[in-house]
Amino acid sequence: MASTAPTHTLEALFLRHLQQVSNRIHNTDRVEQIMLDASVDICRLFNADRLTLYAVSPDGQSIVSRVKTGLNTSRDLKLPINGRSIAGFVAQYRQRLNIADVNDTQELLAISPELSFLSEVDRRTGYRSKQMLVVPIEDEGELHGVLQLINNRDDRPFGAMEVEGAGQLCETLAIALRKRRDPPSPPAPVTAPPTPTPAHHVAPRYDGLVQAGLLSLDQLAQAVHTARAQGQGVEQVLQQSHGIGAAQIGAALSHFFGVPHAPFQANRLRIEALHAPLKREFIIEQRWLPLEDGPDGLAVMCLDPEATRSARMVPQIFPRAGRIRYMVTTQAEFLQTLNQLYGADSGGSIDDMLADMLPAGESEGDEDDSAVSAAADNELVKFVNKIIVDAHRQGASDIHIEPLPGKAKTGIRFRIDGTLTPYTEVPAQYRAAMVTRLKIMCDLDISERRKPQDGKIKFKRFGPLDIELRVATLPSAGGVEDVVMRILAAGDPIPLERLGLTRHNQDRLIPTIEQPYGLFYVCGPTGSGKTTTLHSILKHLNTPETKIWTAEDPVEITQKGLRQVQVNKKAGIDFALVMRAFLRADPDIIMVGESRDLETVSMGIEASLTGHLVFSTLHTNSAPESVVRLLDMGMDPFNFADALLGILAQRLAKRLCDCKQVHEPDDDELRAFVQEFSLDLRHTPEWRDDAPAAEQRLLARWRAEYGGADGRLRMHHAVGCERCNGSGYKGRVGLHELLVADDTVKRLVQERARVADLLTAALASGMHTLKMDGMEKVLMGLTDLKQVRSVCIK
Repeated sequence: MASTAPTHTLEALFLRHLQQVSNRIHNTDRVEQIMLDASVDICRLFNADRLTLYAVSPDGQSIVSRVKTGLNTSRDLKLPINGRSIAGFVAQYRQRLNIADVNDTQELLAISPELSFLSEVDRRTGYRSKQMLVVPIEDEGELHGVLQLINNRDDRPFGAMEVEGAGQLCETLAIALRKRRDPPSPPAPVTAPPTPTPAHHVAPRYDGLVQAGLLSLDQLAQAVHTARAQGQGVEQVLQQSHGIGAAQIGAALSHFFGVPHAPFQANRLRIEALHAPLKREFIIEQRWLPLEDGPDGLAVMCLDPEATRSARMVPQIFPRAGRIRYMVTTQAEFLQTLNQLYGADSGGSIDDMLADMLPAGESEGDEDDSAVSAAADNELVKFVNKIIVDAHRQGASDIHIEPLPGKAKTGIRFRIDGTLTPYTEVPAQYRAAMVTRLKIMCDLDISERRKPQDGKIKFKRFGPLDIELRVATLPSAGGVEDVVMRILAAGDPIPLERLGLTRHNQDRLIPTIEQPYGLFYVCGPTGSGKTTTLHSILKHLNTPETKIWTAEDPVEITQKGLRQVQVNKKAGIDFALVMRAFLRADPDIIMVGESRDLETVSMGIEASLTGHLVFSTLHTNSAPESVVRLLDMGMDPFNFADALLGILAQRLAKRLCDCKQVHEPDDDELRAFVQEFSLDLRHTPEWRDDAPAAEQRLLARWRAEYGGADGRLRMHHAVGCERCNGSGYKGRVGLHELLVADDTVKRLVQERARVADLLTAALASGMHTLKMDGMEKVLMGLTDLKQVRSVCIK
């Protein structure tokens, strides 16, 4: 809510928005879902970066996170109610805390001698918590939870208005949580109960709808009769004919079975450890679905909790689950959740679909005709769609279709977290039809099989996902065609602080990109996340006062406030053409998706020298090499040096799964680690003059930043579990190399210096190479040295 408006106007606006959030909470019995839906609005209201909502555990001994923004994890945070942690202190003493810097030990000691900030989450994610406003959620002397607002976006302590507003919000939350836990008493029974109608015997589980006054007994009986006559579900008839909502049906079921209602949640994520062992067909047959395994036990969504509990199937499949929390849901919400976690039903498994497909009848003479005919076959269409859906659901970035000549099978592989993983094999008679179907989907020439072709598939036209695929076909040996498809899933930009930059790089990057004009590049190979990084930078710079134009191929990430142009080479719209148009469109900031030719780079330099801030990408290996590459393209070294702000090189390494194990390196291992880290630094003045002292300073910095409470450095190694399919790695982490163009670097650019000289000057001014940055992330517990070495040359 930072603003230059008068104080009274700002307070009135703040109170109006606070009242809107409070009304949403008062008008629902799904408090946690409303808090999750409104979390962005709440953070904006209090000018906070993140929030966490804790609820008291059933045993009353701890608080457990129920809503948390900004953390890329489904794991709940559980804190004991005591004075050691900040949220635990607030829960213990029912006292509001407004802390200017949670990392300031003296400030915490002034509150309580035993109070400390648990920085493990920050170390694991690379995020830095600073300001915190923490308020207890209590009502009539009873504690219900804690609300924690993290990091004021103005980098100052939260003000009196925010403190008072947070208190009011927590009062609203406390009342809503108490009402949800203690529902109103049922009305007193009448002296002469009504004669039960057949509805009571046919559908007693929906009697709660009658008690709530949503429909009469006769209407319920009629709905049951209609459902039987038309072969529909009772719930479907109630929704279509009587306007009863899923939440109202869920409340009636919850009242009947005596268990909570589990609604459909759009942000629910698939958990491999829970969902991988269960097949879709088994879940449909058994009518139950695990949701999450948290501190409160294993949550299971059921259509009939009593039948599921009595069958005792859940504890047999999940013997280590401990407590099992059965929850009831509606038919529609059950199917929605099933499709969300397992993908829409595309007609069965891959093996079943292959068995159902008709032979393509591939022969020497009529291969093209048979392929076109088979490509239109309904079974093949569903088969191709399922490949794409499964790839997206498994988090693949690319799909590789690799046919072999003769009668050999066609292999299909997915690239997941940077590694190619086999998916299935297709008999030879289907290969031509499958390639033809993909060509039809992206409007390519199906008769051309001797030349490479490029195209795009907008999958929303063919399947259940709103994604785009970039398709490349390549003729390979034996008269067959390979197909490689890159999945371009649209999304929102990642905030800069969640990009995975170390604090050292983030502190150097922000002042560089906030310059009023100049040229900044992000470089790296295809698929290294360059566009994602640029959009994070643009999100940081995107304000109502700034005009930002982007030229991209394709437009993957969208954000409000940007004017984005899609490059279309077939229509003659290339980067250089769009760049010329931008200069006539009054921009403040320009982002060009790729600088691949002399004209585009020259126009970027010209724009930066005429008062514009220009961002672009390059396909180069390192930041210093990018300078030499651009000079070799014919750039004037003096203009280029004047325009250059910096270059960020980037790679993606595999991230360690949560099953990782920690170990403390011994002195010899630590010494070898330091020597490998400082290999390039040996040429800088600091290390050349006194390497032993420089090593000690480096170790001291590491212990202060990455050491535990005891100051000891720790590393982790991969183990393997069900969630990561035994690999020990899940997801990827960015490695960064930031060259800031200071006076020394600019002088070397003007002199057309060698890469080695540029590297030495950049290291002396504070640059960390890709490998150095990766090794620091080893100390942060994000990856291991094996993965860093696999993506870094040195």
